[in-house]
Amino acid sequence: MGEDGRVTDNGRLVLAGAPIGQAGDVSPRLRQALASADVVAAEDTRRLRRLAADLDVEIGGRIVSYYDANEAGRAAELLEVLLAGYTVLVITDAGMPGVSDPGYRLTRMAVDAGVTVTSLPGPSAVTTALAVSGLPSDRFCFEGFPPRKPGERARRLAALAGEERTMVFFEAPHRLAAALAAMAEAFGAGRPAAVCRELTKTYEEVRRGGLGELAEWAARGVKGEITIVVAGHVQEALEPVIEDLVAEVARREEAGVPRKHAIVDVAKAAGVPKRDLYDAVHRG
Repeated sequence: MGEDGRVTDNGRLVLAGAPIGQAGDVSPRLRQALASADVVAAEDTRRLRRLAADLDVEIGGRIVSYYDANEAGRAAELLEVLLAGYTVLVITDAGMPGVSDPGYRLTRMAVDAGVTVTSLPGPSAVTTALAVSGLPSDRFCFEGFPPRKPGERARRLAALAGEERTMVFFEAPHRLAAALAAMAEAFGAGRPAAVCRELTKTYEEVRRGGLGELAEWAARGVKGEITIVVAGHVQEALEPVIEDLVAEVARREEAGVPRKHAIVDVAKAAGVPKRDLYDAVHRG
């Protein structure tokens, strides 16, 4: 340590997961970190103080604001604090910093500068919505907020039409109906989806159905924090071309297989009625 009591090497950046609804979801480690960090950078300092009060935690370090509008300049300031050997804890309004919230810029700068970066895992609307959606969760992708402008949104969604993984989006409640309608246009009105509203909160609601149906529901007005989960594209099995199957029967006949047996075997392998293939062979 130096003469002023601080560590002489680089400090530590801590990315803290904040509760997405219930203060009781906070881990004991986050309580301890809030009390011990030298600087706490919060997306909303008022929300941070309310959370600390709910947790009966006294924040011992300096509190600074760190949100979208001041992220660039504040990240540079916080990096200086880290390089001076102090611990900086970043916390957003809900979920993990850097996931559609401030945090990535400072993390990248800290990594490049050789500062230790660690995380206090916490609740995430992305994985919570995925878990309760009832849609496949073995492979998924997070797409954040769709573009606000209709043309840009349509182009972005069109590019995702063939995505086979389950997709997770965030959206503002006043844009939900338009976003769901655009998804129904790009992915098909029947594509299975789930709209997860106010996750973990008192009025939590998960509405499941096709995108077209959900768009009609949302048009009546929806409030609260929204996460959308959409099933991925399912490749439709290509129907076998009957001419190809007739040709396969002919090849087997040339190899010495009786026509009747060739028709039965080829029809079974292709999943088509043997009578249809029989008729096609004899028409040919």
